[in-house]
Amino acid sequence: MKLTNEIKAALIIICGIFLFLIGFNFLNGTSLFKHENIHYAVYENVEGLQIGTKVTVNGLVVGKVSKIDFLPKTAKILVTFTLRNDVEFSTTSSAELYEASLIGGKSIAIIPDYSTAVMLQDGDTLLSSIKPGLTDVMSQQIAPLQQKLERVLINADSLFVGINAVLNQEGKANLSSTLSELSETVKHVNSAASSLDQLLVNQQGNLSTTLNNVAKISTNVNQLTDSLAQSNIKQTLVAFETTVERLNGLLIDIEQGNGSIGKLMKDDSVYKNIEASTKEIELLIKDLKEHPKRYVHFSLFGKKETPYKK
Repeated sequence: MKLTNEIKAALIIICGIFLFLIGFNFLNGTSLFKHENIHYAVYENVEGLQIGTKVTVNGLVVGKVSKIDFLPKTAKILVTFTLRNDVEFSTTSSAELYEASLIGGKSIAIIPDYSTAVMLQDGDTLLSSIKPGLTDVMSQQIAPLQQKLERVLINADSLFVGINAVLNQEGKANLSSTLSELSETVKHVNSAASSLDQLLVNQQGNLSTTLNNVAKISTNVNQLTDSLAQSNIKQTLVAFETTVERLNGLLIDIEQGNGSIGKLMKDDSVYKNIEASTKEIELLIKDLKEHPKRYVHFSLFGKKETPYKK
């Protein structure tokens, strides 16, 4: 039988549609030749989740969302999705709703659990959970910061109110006067600095001479120090120390009454003997002055000695 062009065109169109369906399902992670299981999950809020969204396990696409609707007689959301029948999970596995991108949109990720031997069957409902997205985390972090910022602004407003209350007309005048005086002080300081600069310029030669003299004095001091270091000052100090020790010993002996000087200072009998001898000498000198003939006389013919009278 000879095929007409119309039949050929129809066959080509049918093949194209078939290939399109195969490719579309392949891209969505499903297949026309494999049976898929239907499962359910219940959420409080599925904002951003759309029909046709991929369902993944560890990043691998294993199904897609087929229907989103209200759970009968409640405000909760019932999500229906299909999974490949060759993927097995236990009944304790969960379907986590998470934020897939920063732009928006949410996806479902199966968190597999093999702690029990009871496998998930077609038509079963999985446990549900919602993972906080970036916007939720930022909101949680920003909320306390916003409260602190509001408190800071309130305190700043109170501070400004207090400043306005303090800075009345008289306070503003005082502040203006203080700023003027401060400006004048700065001008005086600048003038003094300029005068000091001019003085340094004028006295630059004298300063150089003074610094040279200081350098010479420092050199002389260093030379004197070297001379003292090289001199025999150590032996001199040792000799002086020896002399002081001897003098100290002599003073100790005198204090203890040793020696003639010590006895003279400590022994009263020696002092009394010296005092008596001094009196005798004094009387002898006095008698010598009064009766010199008793002690010195000349006689050519001899003369009888005059007896001594006390």
